[in-house]
Amino acid sequence: MNNEKIWLSSPHMGGTERNYVQDAFDTNWVAPLGPNVTGLEQDLEGYLGHEAHVGALSSGTAAIHLGLVLLGVQAGDTVLCQSMTFSASANPILYQGATPVFIDSEEDTWNLCPVALEKAITSEIEKGKKPKAIIAVHLYGVPYKIEAVRAVADAHGIPILEDSAEALGSSFKGQKCGTFGDIGVLSFNGNKIITTSGGGAIVIPTAALKEKAIFFATQSRDAAPHYQHSEIGYNYRMSNICAGIGRGQMEVLDAHVQLRREMHDFYVDVFKDIAAVTIFTVPNADYFANYWLSAILVAPNAARGIDREALRLALDQANIESRPLWKPMHLQPIFERYPYYGTTVAETLFDNGLCLPSGSNLSDSERERIKEAVLAFFAKQ
Repeated sequence: MNNEKIWLSSPHMGGTERNYVQDAFDTNWVAPLGPNVTGLEQDLEGYLGHEAHVGALSSGTAAIHLGLVLLGVQAGDTVLCQSMTFSASANPILYQGATPVFIDSEEDTWNLCPVALEKAITSEIEKGKKPKAIIAVHLYGVPYKIEAVRAVADAHGIPILEDSAEALGSSFKGQKCGTFGDIGVLSFNGNKIITTSGGGAIVIPTAALKEKAIFFATQSRDAAPHYQHSEIGYNYRMSNICAGIGRGQMEVLDAHVQLRREMHDFYVDVFKDIAAVTIFTVPNADYFANYWLSAILVAPNAARGIDREALRLALDQANIESRPLWKPMHLQPIFERYPYYGTTVAETLFDNGLCLPSGSNLSDSERERIKEAVLAFFAKQ
């Protein structure tokens, strides 16, 4: 434990972030909004393409919440949500007083299963409750089955809220993640591909709808010289200081994506002769993953003392952070009473899956420490 901690995914500054922040101080744009907010939105719109309109917000969770508001989700409605995800994907459903219905994963991308999705929609409609929206997630930067999920959604006329919190820089058939849903969501939390310290963004297909999102995000202030409010509003805008960090991070986004992908390749090499481990990898060349986190499945072998948790503890002993996959939402105490459609794919992934250190700022010596710890663990078994 004398070695310095190797983190799962720590912030990685490019160097120019402080220039944008300093400019904000020099010009006294330290209050909410300002040139950095507008600049970051324009940077993201240029990066995403596909006529995306971006609103910079205080968090990815705020973006999901506003997305549900824009899609008209209200108390009593039903929203379908991928179960294998972080709780921020599902919590805003409850903010609106709606009912979450959780959907299992499929084994190719670990994301929303189109078969279970179709069954859920059909079953909910038979109960007299057509779902109001679908929340689909690109888990760990691997795109979900875009075409299959869209086909199911369109067949029933249900909009998709695309949770790309983990997928900035990923794409499907050359189109950037964040632009496939009726509304998209990005996150710039401290552990993401790029960060604004805390923050997120909503991605919208039209300028008019973006204007409505910004209206809601700035306390729904009506056009009047005094403070007047005719709709519920939220304090969800990103600050000019945080946006300045984001502008500098946009300059190194592609480099960070490449470094994360190189970490994935590093693990492919480390585990090439270890039959007990399967590395989470895109199913074919249509998918381009940023590999925000490199993840593996460990086939349990009780006789040899091999399983996901034993490996995690061995890495922890070497002062190396790793973490189980997201615990599925339908297994969480706060959500376990809500409907779930599917089998046990998500549950099995959670039981056997482990996320490994994936930061774009990991050094050669840190990679060597990870490799030595991994190989030592399997050599002892």
